[in-house]
Amino acid sequence: MVTVLMCPGQGAQRVGMGKDLAERFPLARDTFGAIDETLGVPLSRVMWEGPEDELTLTHNAQPAILAHTAAVLAVVADRLGTMAAGAGHSLGEYSAHVAARTLTVADAARLVRRRGELMLAAGQARPGAMAAVLGLATAEVEAACNDASGNGGVAVAANLNAPDQTVISGDPAAVAAAGEGCKARGAKRVVPLKVSGAFHSPLMAPALDGLREALGSADFADPAFPVIANASGMPVRTGVDAKRLLADQLTAPVRWVACMRTAAEMAPDATFVEVGPGNVLSGLLKRIVPRARAVTLGTADEVEKFLT
Repeated sequence: MVTVLMCPGQGAQRVGMGKDLAERFPLARDTFGAIDETLGVPLSRVMWEGPEDELTLTHNAQPAILAHTAAVLAVVADRLGTMAAGAGHSLGEYSAHVAARTLTVADAARLVRRRGELMLAAGQARPGAMAAVLGLATAEVEAACNDASGNGGVAVAANLNAPDQTVISGDPAAVAAAGEGCKARGAKRVVPLKVSGAFHSPLMAPALDGLREALGSADFADPAFPVIANASGMPVRTGVDAKRLLADQLTAPVRWVACMRTAAEMAPDATFVEVGPGNVLSGLLKRIVPRARAVTLGTADEVEKFLT
């Protein structure tokens, strides 16, 4: 089997995530325990027991999703076949680099924990907003954002998730105005998101220096297989480039459509395997590359079925 790996990002977290994996697979249980020890916090308890408002805090949600993905990878890594490429949505790009052995699980967990802390602080210093725009082409969304920006406010297309699904991000008033502009251009829906900041927008710039410092202190190897970067939509083949593009990603759009199209061009006959909580990326894939085959590996039942 030729495989393209997909790793989910923030929003995929839910209370109880990964508990069934820990109960059924010792390798998964050991992974959760190692990440708890690395971070010095009982992250797995928060994942399995909540409360939900604690899990959804960005500095908990980010390492929780990475931990879930890493736990699945620990169980299935030897059965994934030939790895053609990997990609991760936002923080999922760190998980993809764990799979490619660019980063150790411990270093990745520390990085996403710190990333979450920095993003939370940036959001508190300059509160932002995000909204999902459904049923409108990305170019139209970008035009609405341009029209809404100015007078000290900014709105940008932050997550280019599918040809007809884009998340906008920025100052609350500008995001609201951009949302109205998207509706006027024919958007089916504009859905405000519950977030602690304007992610993947210029409002995250205050977090950049701290993230670059954290990335600089971590050891990056060259990936064992190409990891397609959110910021460029192109494959990354060196640790140096991985480090630079993970920093760029903080304020740049998540170019998920480009990432999936690049992966499909690199490996036309690959099976796309979503590793971690949920199946959002598999759903987006069908709208980006309709012919692609997708498998989700997030629950113990899904993993067990894949292994048999």
